[in-house]
Amino acid sequence: MDFDPARFITAAKAELRKKTDVKSAFAKCRDATRREVEAIRKTHDAGQTVIPEIAYEAVRNGVVSDKDLANIRKRGCVIVRGVFDPSQARDWNAEIGEYIDQNDYFTRAKEKAGLDKYFSDLSDGRPQIFGLYWSRPQVMARQAESMAVTKRFLNRLYDIDAPMGPEFDPDNDYAYADRTRRRQPGDTTLGLSPHMDSGSYERWCDPAYQAIYAPIFNGALETFDPWKAAYRTQTREFASPAVASMFRTFQGWTALTSQGPGDGSLSLIPLANSIGYFLLRALQDDVAEDDLCGAQPGRALGTSPEWHADILDGLISIPTVHPGDTVWWLPDVIHSVANEHLGQDYANVIYIGSSPVCTKNAAYVGKQAKAFMSGKSAPDFAAEDYEVDFEGRATIDDLTELGRAQMGLT
Repeated sequence: MDFDPARFITAAKAELRKKTDVKSAFAKCRDATRREVEAIRKTHDAGQTVIPEIAYEAVRNGVVSDKDLANIRKRGCVIVRGVFDPSQARDWNAEIGEYIDQNDYFTRAKEKAGLDKYFSDLSDGRPQIFGLYWSRPQVMARQAESMAVTKRFLNRLYDIDAPMGPEFDPDNDYAYADRTRRRQPGDTTLGLSPHMDSGSYERWCDPAYQAIYAPIFNGALETFDPWKAAYRTQTREFASPAVASMFRTFQGWTALTSQGPGDGSLSLIPLANSIGYFLLRALQDDVAEDDLCGAQPGRALGTSPEWHADILDGLISIPTVHPGDTVWWLPDVIHSVANEHLGQDYANVIYIGSSPVCTKNAAYVGKQAKAFMSGKSAPDFAAEDYEVDFEGRATIDDLTELGRAQMGLT
């Protein structure tokens, strides 16, 4: 893609500023955001729950309360507890460890250091995020019926009506092969500053994103619905090994070990509707014409105290989760990973998001299926290809009927 980002950004900002008085729109948005953040901080500091938590049994039985549903929609994130039996999650954790050891992963990782930005700089060279996609536990967790039920529930939170028909199929999901994290106590290399994924400058410049965020750019922030799916599968992100090319209704992970505050785990700004603040902030006069508060093509959309001080105080850690629990958040929700793991045990997860069936995702799964069959890295990630000759990796024989459908192999 040959273009000048600075010129592209300048032109986009000029067009967006024609749509409304961005100064007054941002002032209104900032005041509302400050009130929300103050409420989050007050509730959290009082020891009360902010991030919604529900039981998988309630999801499976269709009895999630209206109050919980409203809270999830307000917060844009949720912990679904007990999606997997704790013993199953612990067994998977042990099996992944054996898979890593028996295939001498650490030696290979040193040889390919630099291909993946998530490789750590620990003195012993041991990574914390592993470029593995096809271990049996990862494949089993993705294709589990309980995972499918959970993702169906999450997808149905969206309003899928769109001008050209339903934006996606909420009841069927494609597998999105992602990595696994095994963060050891004392690690200081995996910290990720507050950011959101699924595009950066695209949120201002891409036509589909402009359609999604039209109420914000038109000065009618109160009418913006973060759960309206129209146009969301039509966005096009700048190609990069760090950016997912599949549409995900939720990003997420499954806990293999217990972890929570202080354990180098996840923090969120639990506000589904916070995107308006970020979009309008970049259109203010104190931001250079060719700048979007630091947004860069092919990178996550970062935040900073310089530009986003009003909202960063709302960043709070997830509560302690246990093996088999799952954590989910909207792609527009700001999240981060603590700089240091201060706990006593490993903080291990399998990354599994929710990626429903749609045209955009169908275009990806064919490439992903070929990678799976050969043991190569998933197409969205650095081509480390560790698993090509790994013993014990999952094969097509390990796929259930559901698993085959999710991989686009039926």
